[in-house]
Amino acid sequence: MDRRNFIKSAAAALAFQVVPSRLLGAGGVSPSGRVNVGMIGVGGISSGHWKFFAGSPLTQIMAICDVNETALAKVKNSIDDIAKTRPDKAYRPVDTYIDYMELLSRDDIDAVCICTPDHWHVAIALAAVQRGKAVYLEKPMSLTIEEGRILADAVKLRRGVLQVGSQQRSEWAFRRAAELVRNGYIGNVRNIYTKIGEFPPVPDNLEEQPVPAGFHYDKWLGQAAWAPYNAERVKGDYGGGWRRFYDYGARKDGDWGAHHFDVIQWALGRDDTGPTDFFAEDIDNSPYRHYRYADGITVHVNAPVKNGFMIHFEGDEGEVFVSRGGKIMATPSRLVEVALKSSDVRLHVSDDHRKDFLNAVINGADNACTAEIGHRTATVCHLSAIAKRLGAHIKWDPAAEKILNNAQAERMVSRPRRSPYFLGV
Repeated sequence: MDRRNFIKSAAAALAFQVVPSRLLGAGGVSPSGRVNVGMIGVGGISSGHWKFFAGSPLTQIMAICDVNETALAKVKNSIDDIAKTRPDKAYRPVDTYIDYMELLSRDDIDAVCICTPDHWHVAIALAAVQRGKAVYLEKPMSLTIEEGRILADAVKLRRGVLQVGSQQRSEWAFRRAAELVRNGYIGNVRNIYTKIGEFPPVPDNLEEQPVPAGFHYDKWLGQAAWAPYNAERVKGDYGGGWRRFYDYGARKDGDWGAHHFDVIQWALGRDDTGPTDFFAEDIDNSPYRHYRYADGITVHVNAPVKNGFMIHFEGDEGEVFVSRGGKIMATPSRLVEVALKSSDVRLHVSDDHRKDFLNAVINGADNACTAEIGHRTATVCHLSAIAKRLGAHIKWDPAAEKILNNAQAERMVSRPRRSPYFLGV
C-alpha cells in the first residue's frame, strides 16, 4: 500500500473506534467537576505541567506513567505532597504505571499530558485519541511528517481536543508581533530571521553501559532503531542528551524550530499550509539555511538576528522584533502601541497555554495550537532538518504534502518502526 493510501486508511479506521460514554471537548467533565488528568512522561519538561495540573482547582492528577521507575517514584511523592495541601478536594494518592496503555485504559481519566521524547509523541497521542481522551502534547507534535498527518486526521475525524505545547502562542508579545505582520503594518514581508541554535555533534562510538535498575530501556527506545544503552543517549539535557540524535527527534529544528517556525507560520497566516522550498547551508547563494514560501517570503535560519531577538520580521515599510519575556520592538517604534483597526485580523487570545487547553476541554472552545497547526509546524521542522542532513534543496508541495525533487528525501517523510512498536502500541 502506498504512503498516502496508508494514511487515509489508518485515519478512516479511527473513525469507527468505540467512544467512551463521557465525551471530552464538548463540555463534558468528570462527576467531580474537575478534569481528571494522566501524565505520561515525567522528565524535566513535565515539571511545569504536573505542578499546574496537581494544583489547579480545575484539575486533579489521577495517574502518572514513565519508563524510569526512579523518576516515577520521585514525581509521585511531589504530586502527592501537593494533593495533601489542597483544601478543595480529599487527598487521593496518585497511581503509577510503566505501561501507558494501562493508564489510557482507565475510564476515569479525561485528559493526558504527554511529555515523552519526540519519537513517542504520536503513538501515545493516537492511542489517547482513540480512547476519547483530550491530549496536551509537547512540541514538536511528531517524529515524521507521515505520523503527524495520521494524528491530525484522527483528531479531526473524532472531533477530539489536542493542543500542542507551542506556548509562544500564549505570550502576548508574540501575538502582538504576529498581528502587526498579518495585518500589513510593516508592509510586504520578504525576509524573516530567526535563531534556533545548534547542538553539539552526535558523539561517536558511545560505549555500551549497564542499564540502570528500574529503567525500561527497550520501552524507552520504542519505534527507534536498537542501540546499546548509554546515559548520554537517554539524558533529558536541554543542551544535548537524546535531543542530539535524529533517531529520537529533529535536533534543533524540532527543539527551538518548533517554537519559532510556529510563530512565523502564525504571523504569515499559513497555519494550514507551509513553505515550498528548503535549502541547506551554502545553497541558493546563501551561507545560511533557509526556507521559502510560494510568494517569495524567505526565512533565514541561524543567520544573524538584530538586537539579539529571537525573531525578526523585515517588511518594506518597517520591522518587528520579538522574544520571550514580553520583549517586542518595532520600526517605526509607534507600531508597538498602535491600536488595531476594527477591520484587522485578530488572532486567538490566550495568556496561559494550559488554561487555554482546559477551556477547550471543558467548554468546547478553540485552542491556540490544534493538531492540524501542530502538524504543519512540525512539517516545517522536519523538512528543514531533512534539507540540512542531505545538504540539499528540497522542493515541497504543501497541498499534496509531497516532496517533488529528491527521492532520498521523500523516503525520509516516513521511517521504519522497530517491531513491535507500531502506531498505537
